[in-house]
Amino acid sequence: MEITDEIQELIDEVSFRKSDSKDYERMKIEEISKEFKEIMKFQQESFRKIQEFERTNQNETEIAEYIKLLCNNTFQREIMQIQEVYLKKIDAEYPRS
Repeated sequence: MEITDEIQELIDEVSFRKSDSKDYERMKIEEISKEFKEIMKFQQESFRKIQEFERTNQNETEIAEYIKLLCNNTFQREIMQIQEVYLKKIDAEYPRS
């Protein structure tokens, strides 16, 4: 199993995102929205890189599956954190009539 530099870089980026969680509670709604967009963009780019890796390294399915799992777990956790805070802030700022 050989991991290309680009894939190792992707693994490192995604792993770093786990430990680099932000304090969404202190952010304004607009800042949270921007963060969410950035996460979605990073997620799309990551999966594009994984697809390219799968296409060029067809016999490295274990590595590709590991990277997909790592990305899915990381992005899902981060998106859930943002959603929770975002919804609380929306409810607080725009109370129901």
